[in-house]
Amino acid sequence: MTPNISFEFFPPETLDASFRLWDAVQLLSPFGPNFVSVTYGAGGATRDKTHDALTTLGTHYGLNVAGHLTCVNATRAETMAVADRYAQAGVTEIVALRGDPPKGTGPFQPHPDGFESSVELITALAETGKFQIRVAAYPERHPEAQSDQSDLEMLKRKFDAGATSAITQYFFDVDRFLRFRDAAAKLGIDGKIIPGILPIENWQNVKRFSKRCGTHLPDWLDHAFRNAEAEGMEDLLATSIATEIITELSQEGVEDFHFYTLNRPTLTRRILQAIGLSPGDQLQAVA
Repeated sequence: MTPNISFEFFPPETLDASFRLWDAVQLLSPFGPNFVSVTYGAGGATRDKTHDALTTLGTHYGLNVAGHLTCVNATRAETMAVADRYAQAGVTEIVALRGDPPKGTGPFQPHPDGFESSVELITALAETGKFQIRVAAYPERHPEAQSDQSDLEMLKRKFDAGATSAITQYFFDVDRFLRFRDAAAKLGIDGKIIPGILPIENWQNVKRFSKRCGTHLPDWLDHAFRNAEAEGMEDLLATSIATEIITELSQEGVEDFHFYTLNRPTLTRRILQAIGLSPGDQLQAVA
């Protein structure tokens, strides 16, 4: 069975970053993603850049786009105004998130006139009837969750509020994802849960970020990358790891995969080819 794929990009903040994004789109769009998402910086820092990137991806590249939307540092009216701009630009999908506050500002605090949580945001978006709503899920528990059960119950509240699918944080332990999926089903969650796949471009960066977000890193993975770095074979190892994860999940009935590209397409492209996908004709921007 051919898997359904999707990609996450982030909006460029410099001219060079813009070229990298469009290069990534040119290399990956021929694989026919179901959708591509564009992130929304902490505290809405990239709000206009996200909108511009979504508009370009949808209008000029013909991609089905999903705009990230958070409720950090914004009133309800301001947040829903962003959603309205998405709709006016032809965007019919939103990745609805509570969002993280800007670095160094402490834990999340809702705006006095803002949404208290992602559930409230999802409810408001669902009431418009304009969007398919995707949300976040955490096979290894959100860092702020009190327990695995409370985290699952939060995910169920998101689906009950109107979410149509969930995209997980990346992981490297397939069994943990499968246990999470089973526990979600036992709780009554019947919406699609899409595993997030992170191609390992830089192992040291992945280790640092994983500590912050709570992703478990098996000891063998660190040993493997130390050996691969000594031999200059990091990309080969990263491709092999992602391919094995996708293959094992496919054998367990998973049909959808979301790639965190970091706007670096080469490794993602290699992984797609390693699992048997071939690009079609290179898409060209419409004049």
